[in-house]
Amino acid sequence: MKLVTFEHNGRISYGVLVEDRIVDIRAAWPRGPRSLLAALEAGDKAMGRIAELASSAPSVPADQARLLAPLAAPPKIIAMAGNYAKHIKESRLDKGLTADPHSDTTPRPFLMPTTCIANPGDTIAWPAYSTEIDYEAELTVVIGRRAKAVSPAEAPDYIAGYTIANDVSARSVTFAEGRARRPWDEFYDWLNGKWADGFCPIGPCIVTADAIGDPRNLDIRLAVNGEIRQNSNTRNMIFDVYEMVSFLSHLMTLTPGDIIATGTPEGVGMGTGRFLNAGDEITATIEGIGDLTVTLGERPEEFYKPCPR
Repeated sequence: MKLVTFEHNGRISYGVLVEDRIVDIRAAWPRGPRSLLAALEAGDKAMGRIAELASSAPSVPADQARLLAPLAAPPKIIAMAGNYAKHIKESRLDKGLTADPHSDTTPRPFLMPTTCIANPGDTIAWPAYSTEIDYEAELTVVIGRRAKAVSPAEAPDYIAGYTIANDVSARSVTFAEGRARRPWDEFYDWLNGKWADGFCPIGPCIVTADAIGDPRNLDIRLAVNGEIRQNSNTRNMIFDVYEMVSFLSHLMTLTPGDIIATGTPEGVGMGTGRFLNAGDEITATIEGIGDLTVTLGERPEEFYKPCPR
């Protein structure tokens, strides 16, 4: 199934995208879960009922509805840094590392606020503290069951489905003149560039795990104004989706609706020197899921440097 959250005639609902129509689950199941997140939290029984309704309930034409982020406020947004070897190399993030990235290292997760979530088709505001804005197409896992200390072999049982994220990034966050240099400043400056409002658009749908095929072998691309900038396959990940779910479940309890952006392949602006411009249309595409398109907003006339004083 392709699960969606959508707006139709001023009303927000969720449903199932079936070819060119959307089955409105809230309308068909008035006493059912009130949102897609609530449906995930309700578990397998609710998802089974949704699958039944998808084949028979009334629907609306997809071209008369606006697709929104499938999950407007996931309980957790977890992202993975440096999970494709060629991306690490192009971005000079390996710092001369000679160890095998899979057998001798561990995943590098970080958290993002829910204010980063944006809808398909949104215009993403350009934050006035960075002159360089970048893109990152990422396969994104959606957790379907509470997971704690699960193995990679068990991980598929805890995954509801998959969507697309664009991990938009501010690469040149500037701070007040005269700031004393401290250990790890470079890392935190990079991290601070991940948290702007709207910097994690997701969508256009959640494809359920049973319909995606092998998530370890999906083509992934990103185009800017129609020009391909990223072109890879999820088989090139250092840690695959099941290994990441397992690793994270040992660090924290994963709950239904949590999303895990699994890292981006090579071709980003940080590696090529080609950053985004105002008005650019950015489309991330993943095999079996679809296209996620957003636009970068106007470049600020003036920039400022965040300072706590």
